[in-house]
Amino acid sequence: MTPNSSPSTTAPSRRSFLATGAVAAVAVAGGVPLLAACGGSGSGAGSKEGTTTGKALKKVVPSYAPLNLVQPDVPGVNGSSPGFTKLPDPLVVSVKSVPGKGSEFRVMTPLWGTVPKKNNPYYSAVNKAVGAKLNFDPQDGNTYQDKIGAVLAGSDIPDVMTIPGWNMQGQIRNAITAKFADLSPYLAGDAVKKYPNLANIPTGAWQYSVFGGKLRGLPMPTPVIGNAIFYRKDLIGSGAVPASADDLLAFGKEYTAPKKKVWAFDDLWTCIQKIFGLLPDAPHYWQLENGKLVHKIETKEYREALAFARKLHDGGYVHPDAEANKDADAKIRFTSGHVVMYNDGTGGWKGMVTEQASANPKFDMQALDFFSHDGGEPLLWQDDPAGIFTFLSKKLSKEKIEEFLAIADYAAAPFGTEEFMLTNYGVKGTHYTIKDGSPTYTPQGVEEAQPSTFLFVASPPTSIAYPDQPQLAKDYAGWMARQAPHIKKPLFFGMQVVEPQRYASLYTPFDDLQKDIRRGRKKVSDIDDAVNTWKKSGGDKLRDWYQDILDKNGSGN
Repeated sequence: MTPNSSPSTTAPSRRSFLATGAVAAVAVAGGVPLLAACGGSGSGAGSKEGTTTGKALKKVVPSYAPLNLVQPDVPGVNGSSPGFTKLPDPLVVSVKSVPGKGSEFRVMTPLWGTVPKKNNPYYSAVNKAVGAKLNFDPQDGNTYQDKIGAVLAGSDIPDVMTIPGWNMQGQIRNAITAKFADLSPYLAGDAVKKYPNLANIPTGAWQYSVFGGKLRGLPMPTPVIGNAIFYRKDLIGSGAVPASADDLLAFGKEYTAPKKKVWAFDDLWTCIQKIFGLLPDAPHYWQLENGKLVHKIETKEYREALAFARKLHDGGYVHPDAEANKDADAKIRFTSGHVVMYNDGTGGWKGMVTEQASANPKFDMQALDFFSHDGGEPLLWQDDPAGIFTFLSKKLSKEKIEEFLAIADYAAAPFGTEEFMLTNYGVKGTHYTIKDGSPTYTPQGVEEAQPSTFLFVASPPTSIAYPDQPQLAKDYAGWMARQAPHIKKPLFFGMQVVEPQRYASLYTPFDDLQKDIRRGRKKVSDIDDAVNTWKKSGGDKLRDWYQDILDKNGSGN
Protein backbone atom coordinates (compact mmCIF):
# COMPACT_ATOMS: atom_id res chain seq x y z
CA MET A 1 0.00 0.00 0.00
CA THR A 2 1.38 3.40 -0.96
CA PRO A 3 1.65 5.85 1.95
CA ASN A 4 -0.39 8.96 1.44
CA SER A 5 1.97 11.90 1.70
CA SER A 6 -0.74 14.53 1.54
CA PRO A 7 -1.41 15.86 5.03
CA SER A 8 -4.89 16.57 6.25
CA THR A 9 -3.56 19.46 8.26
CA THR A 10 -0.74 21.85 7.61
CA ALA A 11 2.58 20.68 8.98
CA PRO A 12 3.97 23.08 11.56
CA SER A 13 6.53 25.66 10.72
CA ARG A 14 9.65 25.80 12.87
CA ARG A 15 8.07 28.74 14.72
CA SER A 16 4.95 26.82 15.67
CA PHE A 17 7.08 23.74 16.35
CA LEU A 18 9.21 25.62 18.86
CA ALA A 19 6.29 27.43 20.46
CA THR A 20 4.45 24.36 21.67
CA GLY A 21 6.68 23.97 24.69
CA ALA A 22 7.67 20.36 24.37
CA VAL A 23 11.27 20.70 25.45
CA ALA A 24 13.33 17.93 23.92
CA ALA A 25 16.93 19.12 23.96
CA VAL A 26 17.50 21.37 26.90
CA ALA A 27 18.47 24.92 26.07
CA VAL A 28 21.52 25.67 28.17
CA ALA A 29 23.01 28.77 26.66
CA GLY A 30 22.42 32.03 24.88
CA GLY A 31 22.83 30.11 21.64
CA VAL A 32 20.45 27.20 21.95
CA PRO A 33 20.05 24.12 19.75
CA LEU A 34 17.66 24.74 16.88
CA LEU A 35 15.39 22.14 18.43
CA ALA A 36 15.70 23.36 21.98
CA ALA A 37 11.94 23.36 22.35
CA CYS A 38 9.82 21.22 20.18
CA GLY A 39 6.57 19.41 20.08
CA GLY A 40 3.50 18.55 18.18
CA SER A 41 1.31 15.54 18.53
CA GLY A 42 -1.91 14.18 17.36
CA SER A 43 -2.94 10.81 16.12
CA GLY A 44 -4.05 11.60 12.62
CA ALA A 45 -6.48 9.36 10.81
CA GLY A 46 -5.29 6.37 8.86
CA SER A 47 -7.04 3.63 6.95
CA LYS A 48 -6.13 1.06 9.58
CA GLU A 49 -8.57 2.01 12.31
CA GLY A 50 -8.14 1.17 15.97
CA THR A 51 -5.67 1.51 18.78
CA THR A 52 -2.98 -0.24 20.70
CA THR A 53 -4.77 -1.37 23.82
CA GLY A 54 -4.11 -0.49 27.41
CA LYS A 55 -3.54 -4.14 28.35
CA ALA A 56 -1.20 -4.79 25.43
CA LEU A 57 0.85 -1.73 26.25
CA LYS A 58 1.92 -3.15 29.59
CA LYS A 59 3.46 -6.19 27.87
CA VAL A 60 5.64 -4.34 25.39
CA VAL A 61 6.79 -1.14 27.10
CA PRO A 62 10.10 -0.83 28.96
CA SER A 63 10.36 -0.62 32.73
CA TYR A 64 10.99 2.81 34.19
CA ALA A 65 14.26 3.23 36.09
CA PRO A 66 14.78 6.95 36.77
CA LEU A 67 18.31 8.31 37.00
CA ASN A 68 19.47 11.05 39.33
CA LEU A 69 22.90 11.81 37.92
CA VAL A 70 22.75 15.56 38.55
CA GLN A 71 20.80 17.12 41.41
CA PRO A 72 18.35 19.73 40.03
CA ASP A 73 17.91 23.16 41.59
CA VAL A 74 14.15 22.80 41.18
CA PRO A 75 13.12 19.14 41.59
CA GLY A 76 10.43 17.69 39.38
CA VAL A 77 7.00 17.11 40.90
CA ASN A 78 4.57 14.51 39.58
CA GLY A 79 6.45 14.33 36.29
CA SER A 80 7.21 18.04 35.90
CA SER A 81 10.49 18.99 34.24
CA PRO A 82 13.29 19.60 36.77
CA GLY A 83 15.11 22.93 36.66
CA PHE A 84 18.86 23.46 36.47
CA THR A 85 20.56 26.84 36.92
CA LYS A 86 24.13 25.74 36.25
CA LEU A 87 26.29 23.16 34.55
CA PRO A 88 27.86 20.67 36.93
CA ASP A 89 31.64 20.79 37.14
CA PRO A 90 32.88 18.27 36.37
CA LEU A 91 30.33 16.83 33.98
CA VAL A 92 28.99 13.37 34.77
CA VAL A 93 29.80 10.37 32.58
CA SER A 94 26.70 8.24 31.98
CA VAL A 95 28.02 5.82 29.32
CA LYS A 96 31.15 4.04 30.49
CA SER A 97 32.31 2.53 27.19
CA VAL A 98 32.04 3.20 23.46
CA PRO A 99 28.60 1.86 22.49
CA GLY A 100 29.06 1.23 18.76
CA LYS A 101 30.85 -1.54 16.90
CA GLY A 102 31.92 0.32 13.80
CA SER A 103 28.75 -0.04 11.73
CA GLU A 104 27.29 2.58 9.42
CA PHE A 105 23.70 3.82 9.69
CA ARG A 106 21.80 6.04 7.28
CA VAL A 107 19.62 8.37 9.36
CA MET A 108 16.81 10.56 7.97
CA THR A 109 15.49 13.35 10.20
CA PRO A 110 13.67 16.64 9.82
CA LEU A 111 15.59 19.86 10.30
CA TRP A 112 14.32 23.38 10.85
CA GLY A 113 17.36 25.38 9.80
CA THR A 114 20.37 25.31 7.50
CA VAL A 115 21.60 21.82 6.68
CA PRO A 116 25.19 21.38 7.93
CA LYS A 117 27.91 19.99 5.68
CA LYS A 118 28.36 16.24 5.69
CA ASN A 119 31.40 14.78 7.45
CA ASN A 120 31.99 18.01 9.36
CA PRO A 121 34.06 18.04 12.58
CA TYR A 122 30.92 17.88 14.75
CA TYR A 123 29.67 14.73 13.04
CA SER A 124 33.17 13.26 13.15
CA ALA A 125 33.49 13.89 16.89
CA VAL A 126 30.10 12.37 17.69
CA ASN A 127 30.68 9.37 15.45
CA LYS A 128 34.05 8.75 17.11
CA ALA A 129 32.44 8.94 20.55
CA VAL A 130 29.67 6.48 19.69
CA GLY A 131 31.95 4.14 17.76
CA ALA A 132 29.91 4.08 14.57
CA LYS A 133 29.23 6.20 11.51
CA LEU A 134 25.85 7.88 11.45
CA ASN A 135 25.28 9.34 8.01
CA PHE A 136 22.63 11.97 8.63
CA ASP A 137 20.30 12.97 5.81
CA PRO A 138 18.37 15.92 7.28
CA GLN A 139 15.32 17.13 5.33
CA ASP A 140 13.44 20.42 5.43
CA GLY A 141 11.03 20.13 8.35
CA ASN A 142 8.47 22.35 6.65
CA THR A 143 8.09 19.93 3.71
CA TYR A 144 8.92 16.76 5.61
CA GLN A 145 5.43 15.32 5.15
CA ASP A 146 5.95 14.90 1.41
CA LYS A 147 9.41 13.41 1.88
CA ILE A 148 8.16 10.82 4.36
CA GLY A 149 5.42 9.69 2.00
CA ALA A 150 7.80 9.36 -0.93
CA VAL A 151 10.39 7.40 1.06
CA LEU A 152 7.91 5.01 2.65
CA ALA A 153 6.29 4.38 -0.73
CA GLY A 154 9.56 2.96 -2.02
CA SER A 155 11.85 0.13 -1.03
CA ASP A 156 14.93 2.18 -0.12
CA ILE A 157 14.10 2.79 3.53
CA PRO A 158 16.82 4.46 5.65
CA ASP A 159 18.25 2.40 8.49
CA VAL A 160 16.85 4.97 10.91
CA MET A 161 14.01 7.40 10.25
CA THR A 162 12.41 10.08 12.40
CA ILE A 163 8.69 10.82 11.99
CA PRO A 164 6.88 13.54 13.97
CA GLY A 165 3.42 12.63 15.21
CA TRP A 166 1.78 15.39 13.18
CA ASN A 167 3.22 13.86 10.00
CA MET A 168 1.49 10.53 10.57
CA GLN A 169 -1.22 11.16 8.01
CA GLY A 170 -2.95 8.91 5.51
CA GLN A 171 -1.29 5.50 5.21
CA ILE A 172 1.92 6.46 6.98
CA ARG A 173 0.88 4.69 10.18
CA ASN A 174 0.34 1.47 8.25
CA ALA A 175 3.77 1.88 6.68
CA ILE A 176 5.29 2.29 10.15
CA THR A 177 3.90 -1.09 11.15
CA ALA A 178 4.97 -2.70 7.88
CA LYS A 179 8.48 -1.33 7.50
CA PHE A 180 9.96 -0.66 10.93
CA ALA A 181 11.36 -3.07 13.48
CA ASP A 182 9.68 -4.30 16.64
CA LEU A 183 11.88 -3.12 19.51
CA SER A 184 9.91 -4.96 22.19
CA PRO A 185 12.29 -7.97 22.35
CA TYR A 186 15.17 -5.60 23.08
CA LEU A 187 13.52 -3.10 25.42
CA ALA A 188 10.30 -4.46 26.95
CA GLY A 189 10.20 -4.80 30.70
CA ASP A 190 13.57 -5.03 32.43
CA ALA A 191 15.40 -5.64 29.14
CA VAL A 192 15.71 -1.86 28.81
CA LYS A 193 17.96 -1.74 31.88
CA LYS A 194 20.80 -2.75 29.60
CA TYR A 195 20.45 0.85 28.40
CA PRO A 196 20.15 3.00 31.56
CA ASN A 197 19.52 6.30 29.77
CA LEU A 198 16.69 4.77 27.75
CA ALA A 199 15.29 3.27 30.96
CA ASN A 200 15.22 6.83 32.32
CA ILE A 201 12.53 7.78 29.77
CA PRO A 202 9.07 7.88 31.42
CA THR A 203 6.64 5.04 30.76
CA GLY A 204 4.05 7.26 29.08
CA ALA A 205 6.47 8.21 26.31
CA TRP A 206 7.17 4.54 25.63
CA GLN A 207 3.46 3.70 25.66
CA TYR A 208 2.89 6.30 23.01
CA SER A 209 5.63 4.71 20.89
CA VAL A 210 3.64 1.52 20.37
CA PHE A 211 2.31 1.08 16.85
CA GLY A 212 0.41 -1.96 15.64
CA GLY A 213 0.74 -3.61 19.03
CA LYS A 214 4.54 -3.47 19.01
CA LEU A 215 7.07 -1.07 20.47
CA ARG A 216 8.49 0.48 17.30
CA GLY A 217 9.50 4.02 18.19
CA LEU A 218 12.20 5.69 20.24
CA PRO A 219 10.26 8.62 21.70
CA MET A 220 11.11 12.26 22.16
CA PRO A 221 9.41 12.93 25.52
CA THR A 222 7.30 16.03 26.05
CA PRO A 223 6.46 18.01 29.21
CA VAL A 224 3.40 17.14 31.26
CA ILE A 225 1.97 20.56 30.42
CA GLY A 226 2.97 22.78 27.53
CA ASN A 227 0.70 25.83 27.53
CA ALA A 228 0.42 28.75 29.90
CA ILE A 229 -1.18 32.15 30.32
CA PHE A 230 1.67 34.64 30.39
CA TYR A 231 1.40 38.11 31.88
CA ARG A 232 3.60 41.18 31.91
CA LYS A 233 4.66 41.46 35.53
CA ASP A 234 6.56 44.65 34.75
CA LEU A 235 3.33 46.29 33.56
CA ILE A 236 1.10 45.31 36.46
CA GLY A 237 3.67 45.99 39.17
CA SER A 238 2.26 45.11 42.56
CA GLY A 239 -1.19 44.52 41.11
CA ALA A 240 -2.91 41.26 41.95
CA VAL A 241 -2.84 38.41 39.47
CA PRO A 242 -6.14 36.63 38.79
CA ALA A 243 -7.07 33.53 40.76
CA SER A 244 -10.62 32.97 39.45
CA ALA A 245 -12.75 33.70 36.41
CA ASP A 246 -14.22 36.73 38.18
CA ASP A 247 -10.70 37.97 38.85
CA LEU A 248 -9.92 37.69 35.15
CA LEU A 249 -12.92 39.86 34.33
CA ALA A 250 -11.83 42.43 36.88
CA PHE A 251 -8.29 42.29 35.46
CA GLY A 252 -9.69 42.90 32.00
CA LYS A 253 -11.55 45.97 33.14
CA GLU A 254 -8.55 47.38 35.02
CA TYR A 255 -5.94 46.97 32.31
CA THR A 256 -7.89 47.65 29.13
CA ALA A 257 -7.39 51.18 27.79
CA PRO A 258 -8.25 51.31 24.06
CA LYS A 259 -7.34 54.99 23.77
CA LYS A 260 -3.82 54.04 24.84
CA LYS A 261 -3.95 51.02 22.50
CA VAL A 262 -3.70 48.61 25.42
CA TRP A 263 -5.96 45.62 26.00
CA ALA A 264 -5.82 43.21 28.89
CA PHE A 265 -5.95 40.05 26.80
CA ASP A 266 -5.00 38.40 23.59
CA ASP A 267 -7.00 35.29 22.64
CA LEU A 268 -6.99 33.12 25.79
CA TRP A 269 -9.31 30.36 24.53
CA THR A 270 -6.75 27.54 24.79
CA CYS A 271 -6.18 28.24 28.47
CA ILE A 272 -9.75 29.28 29.27
CA GLN A 273 -10.60 25.67 28.50
CA LYS A 274 -8.05 24.60 31.12
CA ILE A 275 -9.57 26.96 33.68
CA PHE A 276 -12.91 25.23 33.15
CA GLY A 277 -11.36 21.76 33.29
CA LEU A 278 -12.12 20.91 29.67
CA LEU A 279 -10.48 17.92 28.05
CA PRO A 280 -8.09 18.28 25.10
CA ASP A 281 -9.04 17.29 21.56
CA ALA A 282 -8.99 13.88 19.81
CA PRO A 283 -8.69 11.26 21.09
CA HIS A 284 -8.78 12.76 24.56
CA TYR A 285 -12.10 14.58 24.37
CA TRP A 286 -14.02 11.80 26.17
CA GLN A 287 -14.71 11.35 29.86
CA LEU A 288 -16.72 8.78 31.77
CA GLU A 289 -19.88 9.92 33.52
CA ASN A 290 -21.93 7.20 35.21
CA GLY A 291 -20.26 4.59 33.04
CA LYS A 292 -21.01 6.40 29.76
CA LEU A 293 -18.60 8.23 27.50
CA VAL A 294 -19.38 11.94 27.25
CA HIS A 295 -17.75 14.21 24.69
CA LYS A 296 -16.37 17.58 25.81
CA ILE A 297 -18.90 19.42 23.59
CA GLU A 298 -21.73 17.77 25.53
CA THR A 299 -20.62 19.07 28.93
CA LYS A 300 -21.90 22.06 30.84
CA GLU A 301 -18.29 23.12 31.36
CA TYR A 302 -17.89 23.60 27.61
CA ARG A 303 -20.84 25.97 27.57
CA GLU A 304 -19.62 27.75 30.69
CA ALA A 305 -16.20 28.26 29.12
CA LEU A 306 -17.76 29.71 25.98
CA ALA A 307 -20.01 31.97 28.02
CA PHE A 308 -17.03 33.26 29.97
CA ALA A 309 -14.97 33.86 26.84
CA ARG A 310 -17.94 35.78 25.46
CA LYS A 311 -17.86 38.05 28.53
CA LEU A 312 -14.26 38.98 27.74
CA HIS A 313 -15.39 39.92 24.24
CA ASP A 314 -18.44 41.84 25.41
CA GLY A 315 -16.31 43.78 27.86
CA GLY A 316 -13.97 44.83 25.07
CA TYR A 317 -11.01 43.32 26.91
CA VAL A 318 -9.59 41.30 23.97
CA HIS A 319 -7.29 42.95 21.44
CA PRO A 320 -9.16 43.54 18.14
CA ASP A 321 -6.42 41.85 16.10
CA ALA A 322 -6.72 38.73 18.25
CA GLU A 323 -10.45 38.71 17.59
CA ALA A 324 -9.65 39.01 13.88
CA ASN A 325 -7.59 35.77 14.02
CA LYS A 326 -4.26 37.54 13.50
CA ASP A 327 -2.55 34.97 15.68
CA ALA A 328 0.88 35.33 14.07
CA ASP A 329 1.31 38.73 15.71
CA ALA A 330 0.32 37.64 19.22
CA LYS A 331 3.89 37.69 20.55
CA ILE A 332 4.48 41.16 19.12
CA ARG A 333 1.32 42.45 20.77
CA PHE A 334 2.56 41.01 24.06
CA THR A 335 6.17 42.21 23.94
CA SER A 336 5.11 45.68 22.74
CA GLY A 337 2.72 46.04 25.67
CA HIS A 338 -0.45 46.23 23.58
CA VAL A 339 -1.74 43.23 25.53
CA VAL A 340 -0.92 42.44 29.14
CA MET A 341 -1.79 38.76 29.07
CA TYR A 342 -1.73 36.06 26.40
CA ASN A 343 -1.47 32.29 26.17
CA ASP A 344 1.24 30.39 24.34
CA GLY A 345 3.39 27.29 24.43
CA THR A 346 5.95 27.42 27.20
CA GLY A 347 8.72 26.55 24.76
CA GLY A 348 8.80 30.15 23.58
CA TRP A 349 9.35 31.58 27.06
CA LYS A 350 13.14 31.58 27.01
CA GLY A 351 13.43 32.93 23.49
CA MET A 352 11.18 35.85 24.28
CA VAL A 353 13.02 36.71 27.50
CA THR A 354 16.37 36.49 25.71
CA GLU A 355 15.14 38.68 22.87
CA GLN A 356 13.77 41.34 25.20
CA ALA A 357 16.81 41.45 27.51
CA SER A 358 18.47 44.09 25.35
CA ALA A 359 15.39 45.61 23.72
CA ASN A 360 13.57 46.20 27.02
CA PRO A 361 15.60 45.46 30.18
CA LYS A 362 12.49 45.95 32.36
CA PHE A 363 10.58 43.24 30.49
CA ASP A 364 9.35 40.56 32.91
CA MET A 365 6.97 37.86 31.75
CA GLN A 366 5.62 35.25 34.14
CA ALA A 367 3.27 32.31 33.80
CA LEU A 368 -0.01 32.48 35.66
CA ASP A 369 -0.77 29.61 38.01
CA PHE A 370 -3.86 27.85 36.75
CA PHE A 371 -7.02 27.91 38.85
CA SER A 372 -10.53 26.59 38.58
CA HIS A 373 -13.03 29.12 37.28
CA ASP A 374 -14.61 29.30 40.74
CA GLY A 375 -11.27 29.98 42.42
CA GLY A 376 -10.69 26.41 43.57
CA GLU A 377 -8.05 23.90 42.58
CA PRO A 378 -7.68 23.45 38.81
CA LEU A 379 -8.22 20.24 36.89
CA LEU A 380 -5.51 19.99 34.24
CA TRP A 381 -5.08 17.24 31.68
CA GLN A 382 -1.68 15.87 30.74
CA ASP A 383 -0.47 16.48 27.21
CA ASP A 384 0.56 13.61 24.95
CA PRO A 385 3.75 12.12 26.44
CA ALA A 386 5.77 12.20 23.20
CA GLY A 387 5.57 14.10 19.94
CA ILE A 388 8.32 12.75 17.69
CA PHE A 389 9.46 9.17 17.13
CA THR A 390 12.51 7.50 15.61
CA PHE A 391 12.17 4.11 13.94
CA LEU A 392 14.61 1.38 12.88
CA SER A 393 14.24 -0.46 9.59
CA LYS A 394 13.01 -4.05 9.69
CA LYS A 395 15.90 -4.89 7.38
CA LEU A 396 18.45 -4.33 10.14
CA SER A 397 19.94 -7.44 11.69
CA LYS A 398 19.50 -8.22 15.37
CA GLU A 399 23.13 -7.24 15.93
CA LYS A 400 22.74 -3.86 14.24
CA ILE A 401 19.52 -3.11 16.14
CA GLU A 402 21.30 -3.81 19.41
CA GLU A 403 24.22 -1.65 18.32
CA PHE A 404 21.96 1.23 17.42
CA LEU A 405 20.05 0.97 20.70
CA ALA A 406 23.36 1.29 22.54
CA ILE A 407 24.04 4.44 20.49
CA ALA A 408 20.53 5.67 21.31
CA ASP A 409 21.34 5.15 24.98
CA TYR A 410 24.29 7.52 24.49
CA ALA A 411 22.03 10.04 22.74
CA ALA A 412 19.49 9.90 25.58
CA ALA A 413 22.02 10.99 28.20
CA PRO A 414 20.47 13.74 30.35
CA PHE A 415 21.61 17.28 31.05
CA GLY A 416 24.83 17.53 33.01
CA THR A 417 26.57 14.63 31.30
CA GLU A 418 29.55 14.62 28.96
CA GLU A 419 27.43 12.80 26.40
CA PHE A 420 24.73 15.48 26.46
CA MET A 421 27.23 18.28 25.96
CA LEU A 422 28.93 16.56 23.04
CA THR A 423 25.74 15.66 21.19
CA ASN A 424 24.06 19.02 21.80
CA TYR A 425 27.05 21.37 21.68
CA GLY A 426 29.94 19.55 20.06
CA VAL A 427 33.58 19.82 21.07
CA LYS A 428 34.53 22.34 23.72
CA GLY A 429 36.76 25.04 22.27
CA THR A 430 35.75 24.18 18.72
CA HIS A 431 31.97 24.33 18.78
CA TYR A 432 31.33 26.08 22.08
CA THR A 433 33.02 27.92 24.90
CA ILE A 434 32.12 28.27 28.56
CA LYS A 435 31.60 31.77 29.91
CA ASP A 436 30.24 32.44 33.39
CA GLY A 437 29.34 28.77 33.66
CA SER A 438 27.23 28.79 30.51
CA PRO A 439 28.06 27.25 27.10
CA THR A 440 27.87 29.48 24.04
CA TYR A 441 28.27 28.36 20.45
CA THR A 442 31.25 29.50 18.44
CA PRO A 443 30.60 30.46 14.79
CA GLN A 444 31.65 26.93 13.82
CA GLY A 445 29.28 25.52 16.41
CA VAL A 446 26.42 27.55 14.98
CA GLU A 447 27.06 25.98 11.57
CA GLU A 448 27.71 22.41 12.65
CA ALA A 449 26.33 21.59 16.10
CA GLN A 450 23.40 23.95 16.55
CA PRO A 451 21.35 22.48 13.65
CA SER A 452 20.34 19.59 15.87
CA THR A 453 20.11 16.19 14.21
CA PHE A 454 21.67 13.78 16.70
CA LEU A 455 18.97 14.51 19.27
CA PHE A 456 16.49 12.65 17.06
CA VAL A 457 18.36 9.39 17.67
CA ALA A 458 16.92 9.46 21.19
CA SER A 459 16.15 12.14 23.75
CA PRO A 460 16.28 12.30 27.55
CA PRO A 461 13.28 13.27 29.67
CA THR A 462 12.49 16.96 29.45
CA SER A 463 14.40 19.37 31.67
CA ILE A 464 14.65 23.13 32.03
CA ALA A 465 18.34 24.03 32.13
CA TYR A 466 19.30 27.66 31.63
CA PRO A 467 22.72 28.44 33.15
CA ASP A 468 22.69 31.72 31.22
CA GLN A 469 19.33 32.67 32.79
CA PRO A 470 19.12 30.95 36.16
CA GLN A 471 16.14 32.97 37.37
CA LEU A 472 14.14 31.95 34.34
CA ALA A 473 15.01 28.31 35.01
CA LYS A 474 13.63 28.72 38.52
CA ASP A 475 10.52 30.57 37.31
CA TYR A 476 9.70 28.07 34.56
CA ALA A 477 10.46 24.88 36.48
CA GLY A 478 8.80 26.27 39.60
CA TRP A 479 5.66 27.12 37.65
CA MET A 480 5.45 23.64 36.15
CA ALA A 481 6.06 22.02 39.54
CA ARG A 482 3.14 24.01 40.99
CA GLN A 483 0.81 22.91 38.19
CA ALA A 484 1.86 19.26 38.19
CA PRO A 485 -0.09 18.12 41.29
CA HIS A 486 -3.29 19.15 39.51
CA ILE A 487 -2.59 17.17 36.34
CA LYS A 488 -4.55 14.02 35.51
CA LYS A 489 -4.17 11.64 32.61
CA PRO A 490 -7.09 11.57 30.16
CA LEU A 491 -8.94 8.34 29.50
CA PHE A 492 -6.95 7.27 26.44
CA PHE A 493 -3.61 8.65 27.60
CA GLY A 494 -0.57 7.10 25.96
CA MET A 495 -2.67 5.17 23.46
CA GLN A 496 -2.25 5.61 19.71
CA VAL A 497 -5.94 5.86 18.86
CA VAL A 498 -6.71 6.20 15.15
CA GLU A 499 -10.29 7.26 14.53
CA PRO A 500 -12.10 5.87 11.48
CA GLN A 501 -11.73 8.21 8.52
CA ARG A 502 -15.50 8.48 8.14
CA TYR A 503 -15.61 10.49 11.36
CA ALA A 504 -12.69 12.79 10.50
CA SER A 505 -14.77 15.92 9.84
CA LEU A 506 -17.34 15.48 12.61
CA TYR A 507 -15.66 17.85 15.05
CA THR A 508 -14.59 20.46 12.48
CA PRO A 509 -17.74 22.66 12.61
CA PHE A 510 -17.18 23.34 16.29
CA ASP A 511 -13.99 25.26 15.60
CA ASP A 512 -15.83 27.93 13.64
CA LEU A 513 -18.85 27.83 15.94
CA GLN A 514 -16.89 28.42 19.14
CA LYS A 515 -15.17 31.42 17.51
CA ASP A 516 -18.53 32.82 16.41
CA ILE A 517 -19.89 32.43 19.94
CA ARG A 518 -16.85 33.91 21.64
CA ARG A 519 -16.83 36.88 19.29
CA GLY A 520 -20.46 37.78 19.55
CA ARG A 521 -21.74 36.45 16.24
CA LYS A 522 -23.73 33.54 17.67
CA LYS A 523 -25.26 32.49 20.99
CA VAL A 524 -24.01 29.89 23.45
CA SER A 525 -27.33 28.08 23.03
CA ASP A 526 -26.45 27.46 19.37
CA ILE A 527 -24.18 24.72 20.65
CA ASP A 528 -27.23 22.56 21.39
CA ASP A 529 -28.30 22.29 17.74
CA ALA A 530 -24.71 21.68 16.69
CA VAL A 531 -24.36 18.84 19.19
CA ASN A 532 -27.60 17.25 18.00
CA THR A 533 -26.33 17.41 14.41
CA TRP A 534 -23.03 15.95 15.54
CA LYS A 535 -24.79 13.02 17.20
CA LYS A 536 -26.96 12.26 14.16
CA SER A 537 -24.05 12.63 11.75
CA GLY A 538 -21.96 10.01 13.48
CA GLY A 539 -21.13 11.32 16.93
CA ASP A 540 -23.10 8.59 18.69
CA LYS A 541 -21.50 5.94 16.48
CA LEU A 542 -18.08 7.37 17.25
CA ARG A 543 -18.96 7.16 20.95
CA ASP A 544 -19.83 3.49 20.50
CA TRP A 545 -16.53 2.94 18.71
CA TYR A 546 -14.57 4.42 21.63
CA GLN A 547 -16.74 2.57 24.14
CA ASP A 548 -15.86 -0.70 22.43
CA ILE A 549 -12.16 0.10 22.80
CA LEU A 550 -12.66 0.94 26.46
CA ASP A 551 -14.76 -2.16 27.19
CA LYS A 552 -12.33 -4.54 25.54
CA ASN A 553 -9.04 -3.03 26.54
CA GLY A 554 -9.39 -0.64 29.44
CA SER A 555 -8.08 2.90 29.55
CA GLY A 556 -4.59 4.25 29.10
CA ASN A 557 -4.54 6.07 32.42
